[in-house]
Amino acid sequence: MSKSFWNGKRVFVTGHTGFKGGWLALWLSKMGARVFGYALDPDSCPSLFDVSRLSEHLSGHFIQDIRDTEALDRAIRIAAPEIVFHLAAQPLVRVSYVSPVDTYAVNVMGTVNLLDAVRRNGDVGAVVVVTTDKCYDNQEWIWPYRETDRLGGHDPYASSKSCSELVVNAYRDSFLGHAGIHIASARAGNVIGGGDWAKDRLVPDILRAHEAGEIVSIRFPRALRPWQHVLEPLAGYLLLARSLIDQGPANSEAWNFGPHDVDTRSVEWVVDYLCSKLSGLSWQMDAYQQPHESSILKLDSAKAHDRLGWSPHWDLAKALDKTLEWHQAWRLGEDMALVTLDQIECYLADGPGI
Repeated sequence: MSKSFWNGKRVFVTGHTGFKGGWLALWLSKMGARVFGYALDPDSCPSLFDVSRLSEHLSGHFIQDIRDTEALDRAIRIAAPEIVFHLAAQPLVRVSYVSPVDTYAVNVMGTVNLLDAVRRNGDVGAVVVVTTDKCYDNQEWIWPYRETDRLGGHDPYASSKSCSELVVNAYRDSFLGHAGIHIASARAGNVIGGGDWAKDRLVPDILRAHEAGEIVSIRFPRALRPWQHVLEPLAGYLLLARSLIDQGPANSEAWNFGPHDVDTRSVEWVVDYLCSKLSGLSWQMDAYQQPHESSILKLDSAKAHDRLGWSPHWDLAKALDKTLEWHQAWRLGEDMALVTLDQIECYLADGPGI
């Protein structure tokens, strides 16, 4: 997938003010795409969107709610995209326990609204809907989940993302496939990287505790998660979108993008690694009772490797090092757009071209 494919492409990215969406929008812009973003204002301060001056890299910028059907329809008409990436979401498990109605409204009806706007407007050729590794019916077993495994979800967040997968299937079969619009869903692991300041995420919580000189509280130290740098799944999304344009219905299905099995590590491993890198950092078990979270989660990405040629480039240690490197550059007041783009170049240099 060369830059020439993306150069001049009109691309619509929902959730571009968020962590993953911001990295994706910058990468697309770097390759010459005309990027149109649609999202709410950033939900953290600071944010990747602000510190990277992302708005300067966009061809269009809509601060609107994915639940606003009229605004979304208007934005799609203005952008007239050829490719759509849908990342706008309520992305946090713990928030979903506090605000389940909003979680379902954003994650399920937001997906419905986007796909309905796509089928009514423009000449979209490909849609990639980003869901989550937590969309599977988690049996707490040691085997990695494959795309054919049963969907489910104990908490409202996981359940809402499973529902959005069903929405994708229904719109593919009922509307989009007949119109020549090829759609796929993408399920990534637990992403880390610079520019993530969300609450109740492990690495941002650790960095905040370190800066405040506090002991970091850890909820589930033995929980196993498929950790990966944010650039890993984004590379997969880009390859998947290209394949939808080139091959159409052959790849219009669900896809996993997870790390190598060895990088499905415990929360404790990640915390201990960061403690070895950050002077004075220590951790303790959170003493309060916590809502349910799965203990074991692994992904099988063999299909993406075999059919898309995708595979992870950075192991977990390097992903954490790159996250710390990005954060240190921000603390020193460096140009974070350049820092982010430099990390993308470094990632590309470590693997096959994207």
